[in-house]
Amino acid sequence: MPRVKTGVVRRRRHKKVLKAARGFYSGRRKHFRKAKEQLERSLVYAFRDRRQKKRDIRKLWIVRINAACRLNDINYSRFMNGLKLANIELDRKILADMAMNDFAAFTQLVEASKAALNK
Repeated sequence: MPRVKTGVVRRRRHKKVLKAARGFYSGRRKHFRKAKEQLERSLVYAFRDRRQKKRDIRKLWIVRINAACRLNDINYSRFMNGLKLANIELDRKILADMAMNDFAAFTQLVEASKAALNK
């Protein structure tokens, strides 16, 4: 059986890993073994944080809605409960955008929420 050398295959594999590791710090972009270890870790972070990002954005929306609610003398939980009682079905993304960009319309929603709570 003839001897098989892995020169071309290995070089191709190393180049692929080192190309993906561009921008890493120090030896983590220059040395294959360190680059491979860091790349595996980075892919794990990327996978995790694609899901984490959705949670973080939702938290931001809630903080923005709560801040706008408190300017109208109501807290977030009572506001959301009032919206549900008033059958107003707006998601948090839209509510946060209204709180930031159209405060007058948001104030009308708060009034509707307060009215539904008082019934």
